[in-house]
Amino acid sequence: MREGQFIKKNLPRWEQYQQPTQNPDRLAKNFTYLVDDLGYAKTFYPHSNIVKYINAIAAGIYLDIYKNKKENKQRLLHYWTDELPLILYKHRTTLLFALVLFLLFVGIGLFSAYVDQRFIRAILGSSYVEMTENNIANGRPFAVYSNQSSGSMFVHIALNNIRVAVYCFVVGILFAIPTVYMIFKNGVMVGVFEAMFFQHHLGAKSILVIFTHGTLELSAIVIAGAAGLVMGQSLLFPKTFTRLTSFKNGAKDGLKMLVSLLPIFIVAAFFESYVTRHTHMPLLLNIAILAASASFMVWYYVLYPIQKHKQMLTHAPDSI
Repeated sequence: MREGQFIKKNLPRWEQYQQPTQNPDRLAKNFTYLVDDLGYAKTFYPHSNIVKYINAIAAGIYLDIYKNKKENKQRLLHYWTDELPLILYKHRTTLLFALVLFLLFVGIGLFSAYVDQRFIRAILGSSYVEMTENNIANGRPFAVYSNQSSGSMFVHIALNNIRVAVYCFVVGILFAIPTVYMIFKNGVMVGVFEAMFFQHHLGAKSILVIFTHGTLELSAIVIAGAAGLVMGQSLLFPKTFTRLTSFKNGAKDGLKMLVSLLPIFIVAAFFESYVTRHTHMPLLLNIAILAASASFMVWYYVLYPIQKHKQMLTHAPDSI
């Protein structure tokens, strides 16, 4: 059968499968048919976009099947090990887009600060820049991290970062435009902040010190931005759903992504309050914290979702 005939024959059925239903038997039957369609498409049209299309529908139904299972005792474990990773895989393009945007804005901040040093004061504020320059002159460039008691600093930083993340997500309801602005604002600020230290020949040291906590903190802000974009694009691009249904689905997925960041913000705040202030810690320890933080974020938010998706395609039919 030619690809065009295959699509024309099955497209109405695939569109019907995307309509929400709470009937577990119907979900199971739809998923079984989709797995058969997916196997056929992979065999005869392996490089076609139709494979990705069917795969996406199957992933959504698989999530719905899990939602209808009675697993109350293991609900929290299921969220971390199955539900969230599959949501992350589903929105992997949006996550990548948020990361690219953030890095682009960091680059804009670095470049702008290099072209015009007045830009640093415009973004960070003259009082903060002057305080930092005084600290550098006194041989304590990162003294800002030890000016407060660890306990009060921990509470303030954790609450502030959670507030920023929630705001990034919530304003996604305005078609994601304010969310993009928040990614822009935070990216430029990071770029300018680093530029200030590079201009004083403290760039490498600043990365080691600041990214002790910043690896987790900034990664989480990017993911919060992606959660807002997920909700915003569900309004802009409802696809085959009604706009309201699409929005509900996008808001749920985005919220689940956001909730996963709470423990990360708490750990990042702990690092910033109790660890970052020790600017003369052994280099190997510094690098170990950075490597462990980056490895965890890449594993759980990128590699593990890919692994769970592959497991779903391999094992899910046998469990229905």
